[in-house]
Amino acid sequence: MLHNTKIDLAKGKREKLIAILNQRLADAADLKSQAKQAHWNVKGMNFIALHELFDQVSTEVDVYVDDIAERITTLGGTAMGTIRLAAEKSSLSEYPHEISDGADHVDALSSALADFGKKVRSDIDTTDELGDKDTADLFTGISRGTDKLLWFVEAHIQS
Repeated sequence: MLHNTKIDLAKGKREKLIAILNQRLADAADLKSQAKQAHWNVKGMNFIALHELFDQVSTEVDVYVDDIAERITTLGGTAMGTIRLAAEKSSLSEYPHEISDGADHVDALSSALADFGKKVRSDIDTTDELGDKDTADLFTGISRGTDKLLWFVEAHIQS
């Protein structure tokens, strides 16, 4: 069901855009929780640096969650943003629960960030092709931010 809006995008296009946005909302909520999982459970020599970095990732991804949800409602849709829905709908791989070593968390979280970034980058083109440069721009900003977070995380295992 779409809510009435005077936004100048056809109903059929808005429905497609909302579906894309809701998928990415589920992924972003999952990614945020994965960063928190790493934040809470990291151990090792680089504990404090990684603990703080993983919290930064979670905080920044939370902004993406909010921006995506607000774009959905702007288009007349309903943001499907509960944790239960995110768990059901996320296309990201499950985060490993048994790890504690800092390098293992860096590997796992960087994989999740890279996967999310790839999907967002694809959404830029898809939403632009649907005639919604605003959503494409939203995804461009999220892509740029995700790439930066990936760099911050991956730098801990690169030499």
